[in-house]
Amino acid sequence: MNERIVTVDIGGTHVRFAIAEVAGGRVLALGEATTLHTKDHASFQTAWEDFAQRQGGLPRAVAIAIAGLTRGEIIRFTNNPWIIRPALIGEKLGVDRHVLVNDFEAVGHAVAQADASYFERLTGPDEPLPAIGTISVIGPGTGLGVAHIWRDGADYRVQATEGGHIDFAPLDSIEDAILARLRKRHRRVSIERIVSGPGIVDIYETLAGLEGRAVTPLDDKAIWTAALGGQDSLAAAAIDRFCLSLGSVAGDLALAQGASGVVIAGGLGLRIRDSLVRSGFPERFIEKGRFEGFMAALPVKLITHPQPGLFGAAAAFARRFAG
Repeated sequence: MNERIVTVDIGGTHVRFAIAEVAGGRVLALGEATTLHTKDHASFQTAWEDFAQRQGGLPRAVAIAIAGLTRGEIIRFTNNPWIIRPALIGEKLGVDRHVLVNDFEAVGHAVAQADASYFERLTGPDEPLPAIGTISVIGPGTGLGVAHIWRDGADYRVQATEGGHIDFAPLDSIEDAILARLRKRHRRVSIERIVSGPGIVDIYETLAGLEGRAVTPLDDKAIWTAALGGQDSLAAAAIDRFCLSLGSVAGDLALAQGASGVVIAGGLGLRIRDSLVRSGFPERFIEKGRFEGFMAALPVKLITHPQPGLFGAAAAFARRFAG
């Protein structure tokens, strides 16, 4: 029997809601998303009530994806003052069943269930992701999300990881300089320090230092905007360097996870889709010494689904309750 549920994706700045239809362990339909600003609501409960009023009532089941850890008695957020007590979700929201997942675990479910039309080739053979084996999922955003999906044809499992915190390994003199800059502030430098949205700042300022340029300090949003708008050649070079490092990282993770395919996810991935193809991302992904042939045979895709968090949270609910 088909079931309607609420699906929610909570980030630092926005919370997104939609109504989904699920059955047989899968998402059958996802309604139009409603996006609210977290700063406009005192709590998740009041944002929920706002959405309920807009909808004229809600189903008594919810799937929630959260940008952060989902364990513990109290869940806090990095960029907004909300807190969630998992034990009280049913009481506070008036629901009978709920699923709470990490946002990148939700992305993993989205990759597992989304139609093939939502995947765009980046490199490797132009063929669908394999139905059997491991799919590595890498999502540069505010941080670096890493997960993998194991599929055996009819079934799958999602494993969220902390792969974004493995050590950064420079491969040329420019990456040596980026690492040296970061080591002045951090005892240990993880790949997330470079291959994430905020990482563009250190890349940009390192390139400026190598050229002896004095640049006005900019935040990451300004650098991404300037580069993608063609307003700053140094910012454009920083994006190319970002894509090189992302290619290396994605290849390393694919090797570590024994991948049969790789998916780049996240809003940032969509923003730089053209840069990923034009940059050295494909070459860096493949350049793994004796394993170059193996790497060249892996399909590497970009997921283009407009709401992977909402879709994936609903998929996680469907797997648990509507299988």
